[in-house]
Amino acid sequence: MNKFMKMAVDEAYNTMRENAGGPFGAVIVRNGEVIAVGRNEVITTNDPTAHAEVVAIRKATKLLGTFDLSDCEIYSSCEPCPMCFSAIHWAKMKNLYFGATRYDAAEIGFDDQYIYDVLEGKASKEQVVVKNIDHEDSLGPFKEWSTKHDKVKY
Repeated sequence: MNKFMKMAVDEAYNTMRENAGGPFGAVIVRNGEVIAVGRNEVITTNDPTAHAEVVAIRKATKLLGTFDLSDCEIYSSCEPCPMCFSAIHWAKMKNLYFGATRYDAAEIGFDDQYIYDVLEGKASKEQVVVKNIDHEDSLGPFKEWSTKHDKVKY
């Protein structure tokens, strides 16, 4: 087994056995060196975004002092959910390796299919009602950003 994937899987075991969260772990590596290890912390933090990949990304960006992890790769014990998949892309990581699939996760009660259906416009029901309001009044910050000379692009 790949040593970094083994670390991610071991972290999944640990978080599950400690009842800290679901059975998920992630490891971020740069140049063959472990930068951060994340575990699912949803239960211990009451934070629904505290998935293993997001926790690892937060640790890595804090340690490295940058939001750009393009020189890093991530090992996840399971195929990332849509939120984590997006976060990995926002962090610009160059490689994602995962072990179990989203279908394996669905078999034990972690089914993200509804979110995929919402994203694809195929959901049969709305869990969250989404409405666009005050569009014109909300454009002010965007207009100012477009002319800001000292902005940091990301």
